Amino acid sequence: MSAHHLFAADVFAFGLGRLGAATGALLGLAGLVIAGLALARPAGRLGSVSPSLVAGAAMVAGLTGMVLGGLVAATADGGLGTGNGLGGAYVAMLVGLSATVLGRLVLTRSRHTGTDTSVRPGS
Repeated sequence: MSAHHLFAADVFAFGLGRLGAATGALLGLAGLVIAGLALARPAGRLGSVSPSLVAGAAMVAGLTGMVLGGLVAATADGGLGTGNGLGGAYVAMLVGLSATVLGRLVLTRSRHTGTDTSVRPGS
């Protein structure tokens, strides 16, 4: 028996499950980066962009990553190690959830401190 037959899935085969899971994880990672920059430097790195817009972008990226990960996990034929992207789907859901939570934290902080210019007092 060769070493090729010992593995459940070919490492270089990149099917739709792996592609969906990787896309979801990258979207979640983008949301994490956006929210992390907004939390670390509220007015520095992001320029004059409204914090609520940044928080919204991070939450949308995180939610999209979670949905893609959930879709891949729900449609995966086999378990972990079968090459259907199930492991990547779990990662995409976790990273997407983290991005969504951090985006919500950015939104809460911007409204609490009054740094968001798009929110008017009394509305």
